[in-house]
Amino acid sequence: MRSDATTPAAYLSSLPPDRRKALAKVRTVIRSNLPAGIREAMAWGMITYQVPLASYPNTYNGHPLAYAALASQKNYMSVYLMGIYASDELRTWFEETYRATGKRMDVGKSCVRFRTLAELPLEVIGSAIGALTLEQFVQLHAHTSLRLAKKQRSVR
Repeated sequence: MRSDATTPAAYLSSLPPDRRKALAKVRTVIRSNLPAGIREAMAWGMITYQVPLASYPNTYNGHPLAYAALASQKNYMSVYLMGIYASDELRTWFEETYRATGKRMDVGKSCVRFRTLAELPLEVIGSAIGALTLEQFVQLHAHTSLRLAKKQRSVR
């Protein structure tokens, strides 16, 4: 569910109490493990953690590069982890570590869905957030973008 909130605090205060409490806790974990240089903002109707354009201006859409995000959807909440899903090695580590907690893993493309805070292994989320530096993430993104562009050219 897209929000028109302009600040993370306004976003959280617009949520029902149970979701507000859960997402506030996840937000605290994210902020505690956030790599230096990544900034919190509101974008695409959710709380985002992004690479400032001053650090990486060459995005395909002119918007800051998203590193992570936090959202309340209609039937669940989501943590988006773009860095983990841009690397096969990190994705494998994340999925194995998550499953080892015994908690149910419900993932989509770059997101982890959860209905209650108890379903989410916060220590794994924190480790995933801190897994890359800003520079490593930008380099990974640039490498992935280049690889996709080459693949698209070869298909034509």
